[in-house]
Amino acid sequence: MKSRATAARMVLVWTLCWTAHPLLAQGANTGRPAAASTATTDRQPADGAPSFGSLFTDLPHDFRHLPTRANAIWLGGGGALAVAVHSHDATLTRRAVASERLDTLVEGGSFVGGGMVQAGAAVGTYAIGRLTKHPRVAILGADLVRGQIINAVLTQGVKLAVDRPRPDGGRFSFPSGHSSATFATATVLERHFGAKAGIPAYVMATYVAASRLHDNKHYASDVIFGAGIGIVSGRAVTVGRGTRTFALGPLVTPRGVGLALTRIEMQ
Repeated sequence: MKSRATAARMVLVWTLCWTAHPLLAQGANTGRPAAASTATTDRQPADGAPSFGSLFTDLPHDFRHLPTRANAIWLGGGGALAVAVHSHDATLTRRAVASERLDTLVEGGSFVGGGMVQAGAAVGTYAIGRLTKHPRVAILGADLVRGQIINAVLTQGVKLAVDRPRPDGGRFSFPSGHSSATFATATVLERHFGAKAGIPAYVMATYVAASRLHDNKHYASDVIFGAGIGIVSGRAVTVGRGTRTFALGPLVTPRGVGLALTRIEMQ
C-alpha cells in the first residue's frame, strides 16, 4: 500500500509540473520549430541528411520542446488515468496473467518492446538512410533515435524516483519502459506519415503494453503512464512535422482493456 501511495503522489507531482511549465514558458515557445530546424541544418552533410553528431547535439533543443501545452495535456491525461486505475492495479494484472486469450494474443510483445529492438530499429533506420543516401529515411531515423534517448531519460528518471515493486517482486515497475519506448516510436511514425503508419504503430504499442501485464511485469498504471511519456517524447523530436496528430493509447477499466483514440491539432 505504501508503494502504491508513493506512485500516486509521484504521478500527481509530475503531472502538475508538466501542466504548469508550458503556461509559464508560453512566450518562449513561439518560434521553436524554426530554431530547431536551423540547428539541425547547420550540421547536415551535403546530401541533406542529419549528421551523426546532430543525434546528440540536437537533444537540448528537443528537451526544450517537451514543456508545451499539448504535451501537458497528453501527460496529464495519462497521469490522471493512471491514478484512476491505481486501486485496481493488482486485480487487473492478476486477470491479465490468468487470461488464456492474452496468452496467445500478446506472445512476443516483450521482445518487440525491448530496448534492443526499439533502439536497434531506430539506429538501423538512420544508418540505412545515410548509407543509401536517402535523406528522408535518415531524418526519420534521427527522429527515432533522439526520441528513444529522450524517452529513456524520462522513463528511467521516474523509475528511479518512484522505485515501485513489480508484480513479480522485481524493482522499478513504474512506469513501463517497454510501453514508453514503443509509444515513442509510434508517435514519431505517426508524425512523419500520418494515420497510415500511426494506426498500426499505436496498435503494436498497445499490444506491447498488454503483454507487460500478462507477463506479470507491470501494473495497468505503469503501462498507461509509460504510454504518456512515450507520446510526449516522440512529439518533442518531431516539432513542425504534420498538421494534425492523434494517438491510440491503452484504456484500462476494472472490467478489461481497450484502445482510446484522440485527435488534436498540432500546436
